[in-house]
Amino acid sequence: MDDARMDPCRMKPAIIWLTGLSGAGKSATAEALRDLLAARGHRATILDGDELRQGLSRDLGFGDAARIENIRRAAEVARILARADIVTIVSLISPFRKERAQARAIAGEIPFLEVYVDAPLAVCEERDPKGLYRRARAGLIPNFTGIDSAYEAPLEPDLHLHTDAGTPQDGAARVAAALGNL
Repeated sequence: MDDARMDPCRMKPAIIWLTGLSGAGKSATAEALRDLLAARGHRATILDGDELRQGLSRDLGFGDAARIENIRRAAEVARILARADIVTIVSLISPFRKERAQARAIAGEIPFLEVYVDAPLAVCEERDPKGLYRRARAGLIPNFTGIDSAYEAPLEPDLHLHTDAGTPQDGAARVAAALGNL
């Protein structure tokens, strides 16, 4: 029997890739999932898009090429963390299907769950915790995903969370259940 099955507190490492529009609830879901896993004795961490943009990817802009590179960097770091037996939750808009598929390929043998954190644009704009949509609509933020830059919703995500109809804790519980089936 493998070690992960013998120790109920040790979960197989995995990469959970939360994708969706700004304001859809990716960060809140990621935090709820990390807290849930920690309460169950599992090692988990979050790679948050905003934090990556302040550090590892601070040299990147928001054009398509920069977004693609940001996704690649996040996937590489997620792989390193997961190989260290840490459940890695990536909370990143990651607007392009091709690059999300590339992130899955970078994961290699590590289980990878693409989770579509979905809320209608109107709900995301209503939530708008950082005032980004308001500034994008005013023309102050060019290339803003969902406004003047495309978001390609996953066609077949491993899990689809409708965050306008549930709490972050509900979503976290669904993701944790999916992890248990890996």
